[in-house]
Amino acid sequence: MDAQVSKGKMGVTSLALFSLCAVIVVDTLTASASIGVSSIGWWLVTLVIFVIPYGLITSELGTTYPGDGGIYDWVKKAFGYKWAVRTTWFYWINVGLWMPAVYIMFAGMFSELFAPGLSLFWQIIICIALTWLTIWICNVSVDVGVWVTNIGAILKITVISILGFGGFIYAAKHGVANEFSIEAMMPSLDTGVAFLPALVFNLMGFELVATMTKEMKDVRDMPKSIFLAAAITAFLYVFGTVGILMALPVQDIGLVAGIIDTLRKLFGTGLFGQSMVYVIGTMALLTFIGNMVTWTMGASRAAAEAAGEGELPDVVAKMSEKHDTPVGANNITGILSTVVIIAYAIFAQSSDELFWSVFAFSSCIFLLPYLFMFPSYLKLRIADGDRERPFRVPGGMGVQWLLSIVCFLTIAQAVVLFIFPDLFTLSVDWVYSAPVLFGVILTVGIGEYLLTLAVKKKAQSEKTVTYEEHTA
Repeated sequence: MDAQVSKGKMGVTSLALFSLCAVIVVDTLTASASIGVSSIGWWLVTLVIFVIPYGLITSELGTTYPGDGGIYDWVKKAFGYKWAVRTTWFYWINVGLWMPAVYIMFAGMFSELFAPGLSLFWQIIICIALTWLTIWICNVSVDVGVWVTNIGAILKITVISILGFGGFIYAAKHGVANEFSIEAMMPSLDTGVAFLPALVFNLMGFELVATMTKEMKDVRDMPKSIFLAAAITAFLYVFGTVGILMALPVQDIGLVAGIIDTLRKLFGTGLFGQSMVYVIGTMALLTFIGNMVTWTMGASRAAAEAAGEGELPDVVAKMSEKHDTPVGANNITGILSTVVIIAYAIFAQSSDELFWSVFAFSSCIFLLPYLFMFPSYLKLRIADGDRERPFRVPGGMGVQWLLSIVCFLTIAQAVVLFIFPDLFTLSVDWVYSAPVLFGVILTVGIGEYLLTLAVKKKAQSEKTVTYEEHTA
């Protein structure tokens, strides 16, 4: 039997749905709409210069180097275990840092829908409850997790499609809320540049499916699923953003309440309209859970594999004997999310502020592994060029250098702008930037400490093996 083929259950459709659930994030659609009509131009530019190269590179790496570690495996093969440890640390720990932002938005939208004026205390309780529901789903079994991600992907497609179609129907009846001229749609640095990194963030995650190779029917299905997911993602993001901008003036788009506000504008205040707002709003809320299940499943598996190699603490490697799920990594993710939710609740003033602070901090950590991934691709092409590649990015090495550098710089600018959103105006708001920067430095510092422990452990292990061989 071909080594690329396994007895897994996930074919092209399941893999594409998994990728869609990982990549499409309804919760930050309002952030891209906040840029204004020029966000359409930004989406198109980002899709052409970044998503296509990113999808090609991911497809080659995923099919050439299959394994549950995904991005961890690729960086390790290219640059050794030290950089692999850093990669896995950021890739895994960001989920515990990002989960609070997602569930803070969930609680804010839930309050907007069902309990106006819900106190911050009860919103925090909702966030913590959802965190542990997510961990439970991921601990129970892979089948349950995949089922949740598939449902989540379908709900995301439905919600964004309704926002898009609803926006066009609303505009036909009442006129557009913003000007949609060619000039207005052109990318512009003076319109909401603070939210530009959110566009890049919204498009990351196509490589996550590479951590599910044991569950695939055929690893060679990966490129098809990635590009199917990328095409659907590109269309839905642009379509959903246009829908919101057709219904709501850009100055009225709130980061947390934007989706609910749009739905209310689209469906009105009548009985049918209110019912539709509740139904679609609930579907949007459920997509948040699907998103976090997808990322927790993938990132925890990568972390567990690294821990099994002695490159993260042993507790991270703990697997469920019954379900073969990474319960150690999952549970630590839940604990971290809970701590971050409580910590940020103490300092934040409003749900929008709370959401964006946590989101910006976690997104910086989330993007750091990609600064290693694209150089790894180049290194492996150069150092391991003779290896059979079931999928190969077209073009010579000049093309590979160009694609990798463009992807690297796209990620780098997003990280910088998440921390210093006013950089283009040569000013820094330290009230906002200092906590985010401190959080990033602290997370990097903890990662370096864990790396030091891993190096000592590896050295001790090698010394023991050498001693045993010598005495034998």
